[in-house]
Amino acid sequence: MRLAMIDAGGANIGSVRYALGRLGVEAELTTDAEVIRSADRVILPGVGAAAQVMGRLRELQLIETIKALQAPLLGVCVGMQVLFEHSEEDGTPCLGLLSGKVAKLPVSPGIRVPHMGWNTLSARREASLTAGIGAQDQAYFVHSYAAPVSEDCLSSATHGQEFSAVIQRGRVAGAQFHPERSAAVGARLLQNFIEHGLA
Repeated sequence: MRLAMIDAGGANIGSVRYALGRLGVEAELTTDAEVIRSADRVILPGVGAAAQVMGRLRELQLIETIKALQAPLLGVCVGMQVLFEHSEEDGTPCLGLLSGKVAKLPVSPGIRVPHMGWNTLSARREASLTAGIGAQDQAYFVHSYAAPVSEDCLSSATHGQEFSAVIQRGRVAGAQFHPERSAAVGARLLQNFIEHGLA
């Protein structure tokens, strides 16, 4: 099984690779379109701003490669956000593989943005990607922008408002939280993706 990790320049790449290594999986970090096309699973990690990630993908001429992928694709953190049509962050057009727009989390009394720390996941529908992750399990988040809850949402979380924590449509999925920092929950999500893809 070949797992390609797209080098979109995120600071979390090393820790995601290490988390996969703990599961006995060697991820090939790459910017090579042919390697990405021939992989059995593809992960798109991202940290920072949507515009930076999209700019790097454009510079590497990988946007059409990602859009045309037949293998299961998992976006992580900002890598999930750029799967949508648009991000409010710097008015960034994104990949358009998932419907909807990513918006800034609202600040309110007692609610700080960025959202940083552990938060409870709420199951929305069953899927192989989230199998074994309980209704009250927690994951670790660091983000200021989030995707709305839609029919594609597998798990949601709430920070001021409810947002999509894990989402999937067909061969495309994303996790807003950091699986590499989310202990058993993150390991289970990655293991499910490796073993089952997005069946």
